[in-house]
Amino acid sequence: MKLISVFVLAFASILIYRLYDIQIVKGEEYNREAEKQYFRLRPNSQNRGSIFFSNKDSSLFPAAIQKIGFIITIDPSIISTESHEYTFEKLASVIELERDFFMERVQKKETKHQEIAKRVDLEKAEKIRKLNLSGVFISQERWRSYPGETLAAHALGFVGYQGDELAGRYGLERTYEKTLKRSEESSFANFFAEVFSNVKESVSSDDSSEVSEKEGNIVATIEPQVQAFLEEELKSLNDKWGAKYSGGIIIDPNSGELIAMSVFPHFDANNLKNEKDISIFNNPMVENVYEMGSIMKALTMASGLDAGVVTPMSVYYDEGVIYLDNRAIYNFDGKGRGLVDMQSVLNNSLNTGAAFVVGQMGKNKFAKYMFDFGLGERTGIDLPNEAANLVNNLQSVRDVEYATASFGQGIAVTPISMVRALSALANGGFLIKPHFIKKIDYTTGLSKNISFEKGRRVIKEETSEEISRMLTRVVDEALLGGTVKMENYSVAAKTGTAQIAKEDAREYYDDKFFHTFFGYFPSFDPKFLVFIFSYDPRGVRYASETLTLPFVSITKYLINYYEIPPDR
Repeated sequence: MKLISVFVLAFASILIYRLYDIQIVKGEEYNREAEKQYFRLRPNSQNRGSIFFSNKDSSLFPAAIQKIGFIITIDPSIISTESHEYTFEKLASVIELERDFFMERVQKKETKHQEIAKRVDLEKAEKIRKLNLSGVFISQERWRSYPGETLAAHALGFVGYQGDELAGRYGLERTYEKTLKRSEESSFANFFAEVFSNVKESVSSDDSSEVSEKEGNIVATIEPQVQAFLEEELKSLNDKWGAKYSGGIIIDPNSGELIAMSVFPHFDANNLKNEKDISIFNNPMVENVYEMGSIMKALTMASGLDAGVVTPMSVYYDEGVIYLDNRAIYNFDGKGRGLVDMQSVLNNSLNTGAAFVVGQMGKNKFAKYMFDFGLGERTGIDLPNEAANLVNNLQSVRDVEYATASFGQGIAVTPISMVRALSALANGGFLIKPHFIKKIDYTTGLSKNISFEKGRRVIKEETSEEISRMLTRVVDEALLGGTVKMENYSVAAKTGTAQIAKEDAREYYDDKFFHTFFGYFPSFDPKFLVFIFSYDPRGVRYASETLTLPFVSITKYLINYYEIPPDR
């Protein structure tokens, strides 16, 4: 016991001596050194979780991440006039620094904080630290980075100021703010910096397990290669036809996973200062409603088939026009075709044929089917600001409103709502939950895989097969004269062309159109549903002229990229 006591006393004496030497004898020297080594976080330097995209092999692609760098600042009150040139030359040997810029700031003796460089990497920051320059300080900063630049910009959104705090402002960044946001943290400093530096960092007192469990990284369903291909197709489409904007969605119609979503023109969240019009940040796939045109005929025909009031062989006499409530409804070309069947209604996109189906069904039953398809409700997609569809005409007492709705005029819905409804034609008759989230990796080390069960049944499975068969014949026989038929793959599709309504009057432009196109494949075991649109393309009237070839290009890409086996 005596021997142990001697050792403890000796060890304590050594510690006391070292502390005296470090804190008193050499305290001033270590204090200066610690001040230079301490890389502190700036007050608004936010720590934030990451968002990843999912490659087809399940590997991850960084979509939104935090980058860490350093800010170099000077205190002009400390740097003597004689040291101005010396300090500049030393700093300029490490970082890009203009002499006039530095001299202007170093002469502001009344200030103690002048930034001279931002986002300096660790290697350069360490070199500056070792220069031991009086009045030069280094602080750490973090910023949001989007490695894909414009890739899926409208779906991702970005981080911006909400009042005095940085927060997700659009897209997934906003929807999953609570998951991505991190509690305020102190920066890392070594033991000597913590003990001897006068710089103090605040540490969040909120360290509850409840908060920790909410924090995590997001894995999204977007496949980056597919997303990039869709964006390139939309750019080419927009450039070719001079449209105001164009958009597209690629979805798994069975699970509701969104493989790609894009709008062109897009933006680069890394360089938001370049954008003069903030409306470009809005996502029209979710936030805008449109009259969809003749792709609505697919829903109308499916409803008639499911109600048992028509079959593909049912016929009516087409005079090219019908009159309801003292209003005339014409076919797109104003021509009548005599006795035609329901397949011809889809092949030739006959407005009078769609109205005939509604007449056979009755307006109340037709309206019920449209509401069952979800057109009267929001989809609940995990993006902010989803708009409400404008479908009041489906509650009108006038027959003409239901007839026009049957071919996509008079009611306006969001693209994502339309995609959801059309997916029911492809997947056997069920509504799905369109979503981007695939997985959350929590900071606690736990993970949560996200999936959604199919929703309510809208149409019978045999109806889904029948409408898929009819839409496949549209591609094989009618779309661009049957020239885009794929010999080894069945593809079900339909085009749509709608007049654009004037903003300040209850009438339509004669020369402005909204073009839509949807299709899924293989027709009877669909892996993907593709929806594309173009708003106000110039010098062209019909969607078959603008959107058919982009759709075929996207379809062939997906077949090859995912190695989908032939089905015929």
